[in-house]
Amino acid sequence: MYSEKVMEHFSNPRNVGEIVNPSGVGTVGNAKCGDIMRIYMDINETGIIQDVKFKTFGCGAAVATSSMATELVKGKNVQEALKITNKAVMDALDGLPAVKVHCSLLAEEAIHAALWDYATKNNIVIEGLEKPKSDISEGEEEEIY
Repeated sequence: MYSEKVMEHFSNPRNVGEIVNPSGVGTVGNAKCGDIMRIYMDINETGIIQDVKFKTFGCGAAVATSSMATELVKGKNVQEALKITNKAVMDALDGLPAVKVHCSLLAEEAIHAALWDYATKNNIVIEGLEKPKSDISEGEEEEIY
């Protein structure tokens, strides 16, 4: 049912925890399944994500997608991080069962929420970044792919 990569990221998640005084924090949830994901980012003065951590309350797929999402954004600039989609997270994990695709949407939206928080705190505009949803179950069906 789950790929080896999903199981590896669930069993040994990367970047778990919090960042003290983060540049941006994004918290999103899914009211339908109860998952909650929070991503913390430390972004330097040139816009590079130096560190990223997460805390997730949810199923194994939610933990695995959180872990992979942090691996994908670490070291990237904010524009590159903004381009990381739920499909990129799923591909990096060698896929997810259809009933767990929402976990990858949670990861994408948490990245966007952290970037939004960073942009708001610094009074900057990140081109292409829209205000994130706090609950991804709103309109989830049309955003899966």
